[in-house]
Amino acid sequence: MNEFLVYKIVLAGCALIGLVSFVALFFVTAPYGRHTKKGWGPLIPNTPAWVMMEAPASLLMLMYLLTAQRALTPVLIAFFVIWQIHYFHRSFIFPFQLKAREMMPLSIILFGVLFNAANTYIQGKWLYVFSPESMYTVSWFYDPRFIIGVVIFCAGFAINKHADAVLRALWDPNDPGYKIPYGGMYRFISCPNYLGEMLTWAGWAVMTWSIAGLYFVLWTIFNLAPRARSNHKWYRDNFPDYPKERKALVPFIY
Repeated sequence: MNEFLVYKIVLAGCALIGLVSFVALFFVTAPYGRHTKKGWGPLIPNTPAWVMMEAPASLLMLMYLLTAQRALTPVLIAFFVIWQIHYFHRSFIFPFQLKAREMMPLSIILFGVLFNAANTYIQGKWLYVFSPESMYTVSWFYDPRFIIGVVIFCAGFAINKHADAVLRALWDPNDPGYKIPYGGMYRFISCPNYLGEMLTWAGWAVMTWSIAGLYFVLWTIFNLAPRARSNHKWYRDNFPDYPKERKALVPFIY
């Protein structure tokens, strides 16, 4: 079978799964973090769980770079670096910064591994095999799509990392458990880490200007928008003094 046809089938299949998941997640909350519950397989400590889930995205993109079937332009190398800014951190730094010793079901870990493997295939094959030779030349650095995309990516990355830092600062080994976060984007929404993640991959979609990038940001929204709604409701249900003016995900709107 033609490799590009396989690629299109994988892309279409993953997009369909993402859409189905989007609907399902409004009724069934993925059982990890504050929503962890029994019945989803053996529980794994969160640090090795995050490494196992996220490492495929970092390592497979390296493989696609090293086995590229086209000339590696500075732009294509820049995309690799930008990808690793997020995924090397998420795979090999973030898990070791976690202070709360939570558990994650094996089923969620396996789903994360499959998603990251499939998504990295979609992104990596587009960049290093199927993208037009004339597209990502040095002139792409000066294209408004690349510049705007990088700005959005950096804004999302900063929001995400600051939100994570606020949550880590709340951890007290003498008083474990969830607390109400304050500061930064938490002034407006319950899940700025999710908003930051969405903006990060919206930036990727713009800077790569590709169906692969569009697929990724839509999948991110499909996965995180329902969870932001669940987290927001959880905060309201568990903290009577939770700020009433906060929205779930988008300031002043949702």
